[in-house]
Amino acid sequence: MTLAIHNPASSAPPLGAYSNGISAPAGGRWLYIAGQVGVEPDGRVADGFAPQAEAAWRNLVAVLADAGMSASDLVKVTHYLLSPDDLAAYNAVRMRWLGAARPASTLVVVASLAKPEWRVEVEAIAWHA
Repeated sequence: MTLAIHNPASSAPPLGAYSNGISAPAGGRWLYIAGQVGVEPDGRVADGFAPQAEAAWRNLVAVLADAGMSASDLVKVTHYLLSPDDLAAYNAVRMRWLGAARPASTLVVVASLAKPEWRVEVEAIAWHA
């Protein structure tokens, strides 16, 4: 069983590397991943936007792996950035970690995250047969 991508011709196509919708067949296992930020395993906040984005994605993929999943199991990803100026750098990081996966995706530019030193946060939902 695999995830089905839904990009109908009757709606606007995705504006980037994502799918407008994803459906998962019954009988699989769902994983809800809390927001991951640019904090290294030793508790240190990565220095700068791109290193924080890399650390956030590394943390997210580690949660997937711990559950026996990978980026190809992602159904929905929500991204939070502090500045639209970071979008190009973020997309480069995101694409490296996603590979060919195209989960449904929402990106929001926010005024702040829970701690002032955090510059990016990413949360996700995954499904595995």
